[in-house]
Amino acid sequence: MANQSISRRDILRTLAVGAAGSVLQVIPAKAAAYAHQMVHKEKAASPTGNYTPKYFSATQYATLVALCDLIIPKDEKSGGAVEAGAPEFIDLLTSENEKYQLRLGGGIFWLDGYSTDHYGKRFVDCTAEQKKEVLDLIAFRKNAKQDTALSQGVSFFSFLRNMTCDGYYTSKIGIADLGYIGNTSLREFPGCPPLPE
Repeated sequence: MANQSISRRDILRTLAVGAAGSVLQVIPAKAAAYAHQMVHKEKAASPTGNYTPKYFSATQYATLVALCDLIIPKDEKSGGAVEAGAPEFIDLLTSENEKYQLRLGGGIFWLDGYSTDHYGKRFVDCTAEQKKEVLDLIAFRKNAKQDTALSQGVSFFSFLRNMTCDGYYTSKIGIADLGYIGNTSLREFPGCPPLPE
């Protein structure tokens, strides 16, 4: 067991399953299903098969995609948040909700401002090391207590993590990653699956 490490995906999966029987942190299940359905319909209707952002500008959307990929990256077992459509999911919901627009749009503005002040470029243009440095600062609430200038970034990243998890774990890829088999009848109860090691 000492040789095996627990990945961030394993932790998110465990939290998602254990969160009071619900995966969702921010939005209701019906809204999540509807958002995924709308994104799928738009992609199917598009000649290129691509999604066109509804709220975020092209550069903001590129930042959103990069953040979603850093929150839940793809691994050898399954696709990540980007492959699951989390950026499209978040953009569509944000386009219809003024509170999300303020939190996410303002958060990306804050993130780009912080990155520009410290590295001379927007977040999406930073190196992998610089992105990690910034996210390590805003991933923990205790950092906002020590430096109040980080409080908006911490609040933004917390909300975005929840939205990304909602988008991921309500998608086909995320549901498969959870190992959910649906509402099926069983002759006998096989017990709970083992926790990831």
